[in-house]
Parts: sequence; C-alpha cells; structure tokens
Amino acid sequence: MNTKVTIVKDEKQFDTTAAWRIIGCMLDKPSAVIGLSTGQTTKNMHHIVSEIYTASPFDVSDITLFGLDEITGVPRDYDGACYTMIKTQIADALGICDTNFIMPATLSDNYDVECRKFQSELERRGGIDLQILGLGTNGHLGFNQPGTPFESQTWVSRMDEALETRVRKETGILNAELGGLTLGIKNIMHARRIVLAAKGKSKAAIVKQMLCGPVTTDIPASILQLHPNCEFLLDEAAAAML
Repeated sequence: MNTKVTIVKDEKQFDTTAAWRIIGCMLDKPSAVIGLSTGQTTKNMHHIVSEIYTASPFDVSDITLFGLDEITGVPRDYDGACYTMIKTQIADALGICDTNFIMPATLSDNYDVECRKFQSELERRGGIDLQILGLGTNGHLGFNQPGTPFESQTWVSRMDEALETRVRKETGILNAELGGLTLGIKNIMHARRIVLAAKGKSKAAIVKQMLCGPVTTDIPASILQLHPNCEFLLDEAAAAML
C-alpha cells in the first residue's frame, strides 16, 4: 500500500489546502470532471474556491462539476439538497453552466433510470478526474453505508435514521420514502484521483480504522487503501490517533 497522508495544523489550513486541490485540478486540466461532496467538512473549502476564483478568475468554461450523491424524495430547491448546496456554495460563483453541472434528480418515478443516466453522463465525459470525499463517522462514503458491497455501482440507498429525521423535520415530508442516490464504491474507485478529507476530533477513531485496519465492507472507506492515487487530507484533530 502506498498511502499518501497529509496532516495540516488547523481547520483554516485544512480548508485552504483542500480548496487548492480543486483549483489545481481545474488549472491542470481545463476540461476536468470534478466530483464534490456536501456537508460541514466541505462547505468552507467550496467557499474558498469561490473566493479565489472571484479574486483571480480563470477559464472554467469546460469544467464539469457533479455531486457524489443526492437525497431522493425532496424538492430540488430544498436547502439540504446536495444540488442546492453545491450550486450556492461553488457552482454559481464560478459561473458553471447548467450543462456542466451534473446532478441526479431528487424526484423521479424511476430512480433506477436516474442512476443509469447519472453514471452514463459521467462516463460520456471521460470519467472522474478528481473526487473529493468526506468521511462518515461510521466510515461511509456518500450514501454507501457499512455493509455496502465494494462492487456496488450507482444506486439508491436507505438514508440513515438521524439524517432522515432531520430532513423530514426541515421539509415537512412525513410519509414519502426518502433515500440517497449515490455513486457506488466501484464508481468511486474508478476516479483517477481521490482526496478524502476529514477534520475534527470526532473523526479520529474512524480515520484510524480506515487507514490502519483491514479493508472491509464494515468500514467502506477502508477500500481507499487500495486506490493508486488517493490522498488522505486530515487536520491534527482527525489524525490524533494515528
């Protein structure tokens, strides 16, 4: 295993370093296909990318942005939808056109078709050049929860109970089925480059299991040990148990 681990001092340096990984990919390949993740880990890095671009614009006309996953069963304009978060945090600021912002539908009569369309569109554009990943406290990647087979491809997973409770409270949706449309672990592993970003002391235990434990579906992120070009970007708090 040739694991690249980058440990930075604090949250500010973490966010700035991650932002430059995204910008660097855009500058190195002006037609890059870049996958983003949503949540507290990635929100600030998106804002920093936007700030740097606003201060010193560069050509992003051929850049494709997409989200790793999406909540299903909610309106697309819901503040917690991955589409809305990525659009407001980074895509709009960079002026990414709608045809170069690839997200699965949040509402559909046939999510199997949406999964195929989403995956096929990324493949049509040449595959993923850079995938930014967050890390769940149980080791999940996207909506690929523990127990997800490593050979999984784009699919709709059950949402974890805590997130489902929050989404229902925020949207007022009581009875409709909710889920998470996500790239599968096999799709993630096909990305040419991955940056797994984890910060904060709450991630320290799972970071140790991910990097130092066996490769197992019990910890989906452990499969990244086998990726030929994956960087694990951590702050000191997340790396405390290594």
